[in-house]
Amino acid sequence: MQDISFFKDIADNPEAYARKWKDETRGRIIGHFCSYTPIEIVIAAGALPFRVLSLRADSSRADAHLQSYCCNVVRSALHDALSGRLDFLDGAVFPHTCDSIQRLSDIWRINNLQRFHADVILPVKLNSDSAREYLVEVLARFRNDLERGLGVEITADKLREAIDICNRNRKSLGKLYRTMQNHPKRLRASELYQINRAAMVMDGRRLADKLDELVSRLESVDDDDDFSGKRIILSGGVCHVPDISRIIEKLGAAVVWDDFCTGARYFQGFIDEKAEPIEAIARRYFDRIVCPAKHASLSSRGDYLVEAVKYTRAHGIVFVLQKFCDPHAFDYPYLRERLVEIGIPSILIEIESQQAGSGQLETRIEAFLEIL
Repeated sequence: MQDISFFKDIADNPEAYARKWKDETRGRIIGHFCSYTPIEIVIAAGALPFRVLSLRADSSRADAHLQSYCCNVVRSALHDALSGRLDFLDGAVFPHTCDSIQRLSDIWRINNLQRFHADVILPVKLNSDSAREYLVEVLARFRNDLERGLGVEITADKLREAIDICNRNRKSLGKLYRTMQNHPKRLRASELYQINRAAMVMDGRRLADKLDELVSRLESVDDDDDFSGKRIILSGGVCHVPDISRIIEKLGAAVVWDDFCTGARYFQGFIDEKAEPIEAIARRYFDRIVCPAKHASLSSRGDYLVEAVKYTRAHGIVFVLQKFCDPHAFDYPYLRERLVEIGIPSILIEIESQQAGSGQLETRIEAFLEIL
């Protein structure tokens, strides 16, 4: 689709976009590694939140600092930082998720890779009043750390403005996902992937305008694009290389939803613009679906996937597991068992960016689609 070429250019080279943005605005850029990063506070500080997600095959510079069983998301990020590819960052934020991210934070700090460094230790359980109170205190502390570290004042008005920007973008991304779900020929998942990838590094105000334009164009299309092929949901953590969606589309099926931290979990949940800003930001993390590194209830993630299958009329689920990703690996057996109980087919695919090619992967997906 011609309309997404703007987003594709940024998704293909996010570092170039960040460097250009910094040259033009003289602003500061804060790197982060997780959808639990409170980007609203970063935006309110006048900085650009930049999702670090290189996943390059080369991670040699990280080998001296990390065990071999750390996932490539962590390894490639550290390699890029040590090799100078992320020297445009003015700081980095590390939410508490998995053990590998926490060790990455320690190594990042010890090597003094950027001036500003913050750990945002969110509670693991997101289902109690005490956890909510604790999370509000954590976010307030992060706000203070940013103010001191960047030499700025983060006012309530600036926070509300940032919340408004993020809500606009999340609303637009939600509309794009519904377009993909209802009209897979009009907007393919592989195209939406490019939009998501760009959205995680773009200036929020500019992003809001570009997303509004794209949504308007897609909603104005009047065509008969009924899709009769197999409808697939993707579930996992980070899906970047290889491009699973493109392979599924090549085989005549369509991705109609995903459960990725770089996908639907990135934009799910709105923030109450009338409430106290920090409390409202905290409430969003309680309302949206959790990732496997957090806990809401024993069945919340299984219930979510089952409802997603019903809502999107999906025929099956492809679990995409980053190699050595413990939270999602522990999550998978329970989710698969839940799907088996109600007769929803699924397949597990383990990936890492160093894979030599996608031939074997395509063969496995093709066999799964034939079973469906």
